[in-house]
Amino acid sequence: MHSDSLPDLPTKMIRQSIRRQIVSIAVGLIVLMVGTSILSTIMARRVAHQLDELSSKYFEAYRHLARMSIRSDERAIELRRMIIAKLQSPPDEATYAERLRSFQSKNAEVDEEANAARKLINEIIADTSTASDTIGLGRLESRIASANDDVRRFLSETIAELLALLDTPNSPEVRRTMARVDTLRDDFNHRLDDIRNEMMMKVRSGAVATIGDQQRTIIISAIVTALAAVLGLIFALLVSGEITKPVRRLLEGTRAIEAGHLDGRIDVTTRDEIGQLAAAFNRMVGQLRQNARVRETFGRYIDPRVVEGLIDRPEATASEGQHRIMTVMFCDMKGFTALSEGMTPQGLVKVMNRYLSSMSEPIRNNRGIIDKYIGDAIMAYWGPPFTDESEHARLACLSAIEMTGRIARLRKELPELLGVRVIPVECDLRIGIATGEALVGTIGSELMMSYTVMGDTVNLASRLEMANKHYGSRSLVTAATIQAAGPEIETREIDKLVVVGQSTSQAIFEIMGRMGDLTAEQLRLRELYATGLGAYRQRQWNEATEALNAALEVVPGDGPSLALLQRVAVMKENPPPENWDGAWHLDHK
Repeated sequence: MHSDSLPDLPTKMIRQSIRRQIVSIAVGLIVLMVGTSILSTIMARRVAHQLDELSSKYFEAYRHLARMSIRSDERAIELRRMIIAKLQSPPDEATYAERLRSFQSKNAEVDEEANAARKLINEIIADTSTASDTIGLGRLESRIASANDDVRRFLSETIAELLALLDTPNSPEVRRTMARVDTLRDDFNHRLDDIRNEMMMKVRSGAVATIGDQQRTIIISAIVTALAAVLGLIFALLVSGEITKPVRRLLEGTRAIEAGHLDGRIDVTTRDEIGQLAAAFNRMVGQLRQNARVRETFGRYIDPRVVEGLIDRPEATASEGQHRIMTVMFCDMKGFTALSEGMTPQGLVKVMNRYLSSMSEPIRNNRGIIDKYIGDAIMAYWGPPFTDESEHARLACLSAIEMTGRIARLRKELPELLGVRVIPVECDLRIGIATGEALVGTIGSELMMSYTVMGDTVNLASRLEMANKHYGSRSLVTAATIQAAGPEIETREIDKLVVVGQSTSQAIFEIMGRMGDLTAEQLRLRELYATGLGAYRQRQWNEATEALNAALEVVPGDGPSLALLQRVAVMKENPPPENWDGAWHLDHK
């Protein structure tokens, strides 16, 4: 029997154990809560009604009075605009008529705001369920009506007089009448300010009364709730102690798991569902420890993202295989065979580990998947589900740039690693990259499987890596890769190539660096090489020779220039047939 297992008990008996405890706590708390809720509801309703009256009537009435003052100012502004339009020479009758209509609409808006405020005040007076200063509110309502009626009557008389004066130009009389209008407006605004101040005092007194009732309600509710809480707490502590202890242990264990500590376990002390949960938790922790060991072990032999897919997302690494656009890289150390012949096995292992670690890091940093190590060769790929289709070619080219940039440092590290001053053979790098459709999936037998990529794209990348030997280059890529990588990668076209196993030619390119990083010599080399390559394809052997020699003067020892110059010399002596398309066959000697 498992060490964390419990003796078999009838399910009904186990369930009754926890159910009885929980029901007992719940019934006692419910009784206390119902009594507290009834009392709180009664008191809260009264306060809620007062708050509603305060917000929906007092404050609204005050806002109507404030808007009434604003509309009065707007009315005065429209009057002035109307007079200005009339006094122009000639009078702007269209503007005058428009401002007259606006002036009349502002009159109506002032009346609407006054009536709305009076209506709300009358509703407060009519509501006897709340304590309100009905006498003061009634007096306030009368003042609003009186002020609005007075200003409307006097304003109508004064404006009628003013409009009559506008028909007969008399500027002094117009200004005096306008002054009377301004005085009337100021008097009206002053009366409105007094009314608003008094209304604000009513609002404050109502708020004070409501706050007082609310505080009394809160105090009474707090006292009753505190009594109920104390009684409920005592009752719950007495009944729930045996439930909470194992739950706390489970919580502590869960936090430890969250922090990454998988070496703990929980003691099982109860026979109910919580005890069963604790036993299951211990079994789960054991399984997690085993999974962590598997992940750690697999992560050293297979890319961690592939391991994650195989364990957590099997749908992302479908075993039936899928055709996807991928970018594949092959990388090989130049001169490895000659270098390894004079080394001891221990030294060879050191060199291999340092070389593979140095070249694998750029691939991982650029989200590539290292498929396998084949001796001193590295096979890697980019593409779904690990890399988005729009960027895997660019990431592969960036990896190649970083890898070639590490050659100089690797050459300095190898003698120190082996404890010698000079290594007889200088190491270098050859990289081939191809982008195209490939079969992606879990391939293998019932005994051993491998998540990998297969197809012509993989073969093409391998052939391009080997083609570097012929061209004396470090990294060759296909036109599809360059097109997908975008302008961030600086390249130069090297040749049209027909690799082994294919019948059609395709353009191949050499990666020169990141955009904007090329030196003046590299830019000049690319220009001269392109001229020589074009002349070569046009059978202009002398022009090609001249351009390639110029390229070698800029960058002595440039491998592609030397290879093409040698081929031009052969073609010059033995011209190709008429149907020659300028392509070079990789197996051509």
